[in-house]
Amino acid sequence: MPENHLPPSSKTVLSLLEAGGAMTHKEIVSRSNLAPRTVRYALKKLKENHLIIEKFNFRDARQIIYQGKSLKQAYASDVPVPGTSRQKITFFG
Repeated sequence: MPENHLPPSSKTVLSLLEAGGAMTHKEIVSRSNLAPRTVRYALKKLKENHLIIEKFNFRDARQIIYQGKSLKQAYASDVPVPGTSRQKITFFG
């Protein structure tokens, strides 16, 4: 599913993660004003499309920390980012 075919809730959550950094489900719900179930669905779609990273939360093991995956991270993990081509990706610095 290319990024432009993501549900609006997934686009909202992805934008929030890119702007605000890593967050828990609870923080995403609070900052996005979306219902908890909607956020879970959005995170599921983002995970299916390899657009986010799940991290262990050392402060509270019951919660997962979600972070937007950069193009460079997606490329390094050998998972193609929807809507991109390996030949067109160039990194500087």
